[in-house]
Amino acid sequence: MTGSAAEERERADAVVVGGGAAGLCLAHWLTSTGTTAVTLIEAPDGPLRPAERTWCYWDDRPGEFDEAVIASWSRLRITAPDGTTITSDPMSLRYRMLRSAPFEDLVHSRLGRYTDARVLRATVHEVRDMRGGAEVSCTTAEGDALTVRGRHVFDSRPLRRLPPARTTLLQHFRGWFVRTATPCFDPEVADLMDFRVPQPVHGLAFGYVLPLAPDRALVEYTEFSPAALSTTAYETALRHYTNDVLHLGPLSVESAEQGVIPMTDARFPRRTGQSVFRIGAAGGATRPATGYTFAAVQRQSRAIAAAVRDGTTTVPRPHPRRAVAMDAVVLRALDTGRIDGPRFFTDLFRRTPTELLLRFLDGASTPWEELSIGLRTPVLPMLRTAAELPFLERRAPTPPEESR
Repeated sequence: MTGSAAEERERADAVVVGGGAAGLCLAHWLTSTGTTAVTLIEAPDGPLRPAERTWCYWDDRPGEFDEAVIASWSRLRITAPDGTTITSDPMSLRYRMLRSAPFEDLVHSRLGRYTDARVLRATVHEVRDMRGGAEVSCTTAEGDALTVRGRHVFDSRPLRRLPPARTTLLQHFRGWFVRTATPCFDPEVADLMDFRVPQPVHGLAFGYVLPLAPDRALVEYTEFSPAALSTTAYETALRHYTNDVLHLGPLSVESAEQGVIPMTDARFPRRTGQSVFRIGAAGGATRPATGYTFAAVQRQSRAIAAAVRDGTTTVPRPHPRRAVAMDAVVLRALDTGRIDGPRFFTDLFRRTPTELLLRFLDGASTPWEELSIGLRTPVLPMLRTAAELPFLERRAPTPPEESR
């Protein structure tokens, strides 16, 4: 395959780099809204291809990707360190779970309906501007060098280094998909935060339980802290949580997943060239104070597809400015220890109507609603933190080491 022939054949109106949630969502919306010649470049099988992952979000109506939803819950529960529970019904909202493999299959099948949509398995080496667009240099799964050109390139690859920030914590976790010998779970209730686990010196920790059946669930141990743990430490924490806290009895671990999500008030550039744009977590779609990403990715993808269809080039903010500013205060207050993490989140869910709180976390609340939520938090520590933020220097975070 010659370079010139490859370049001519691999020309697209839009090129999407990365086959995670952001890349798949955008490729879907670009094709479904009528943008022609979309090429989605995914990593070939091997070390660059991520393991299967779980994505969760809440919605109040049937969604575009419901066929890939493997479970949903009408009620949510928070458990305080002393065992007190707060169980709520967020009205019309349901908490939904997607697994990356079924989601990928669904989007691929839809892209297959369009003659001008292509999924390319290749390793991307460089994305750069060129006259009239941008180009992506890559190596195909067969080992051939290839350049794909497009009017727009949307890059969802993870950043090698995070941008400078005033506060950076990590949401890191390991989860087991378990099957118990007897029914132990309520399939209608999702445990978002169970604080009956030992707390780290810096940050907070909680259990997370998403039932799939009376005897099956995803059980995770999660921390918000400066450094990830070793796999051995996660396994120890999960054994403690399933045995000594949940008292699940005999169980089998059918599969496991592990990950790290940066929680940071860094400013993520959404445009890195005249025709090159960052999307997804690499473009700031992860909500700084919670780690949720999927709902913002969907909103951003729909907006980008509409802009491309209308002949404009813009990648909107994934979260409102107010939400990002408030999250920066929460992150700093947690990082400095001015607020107690388990008490803060427990009180927030206890004192705030769940539907309002979830709309706030999804960036859909009004300023008056946000003020009412703010008054339900520790006001003086939050005001002190908000006052000092403008004077703090943004620093490039150093790569964290494993702790404990």
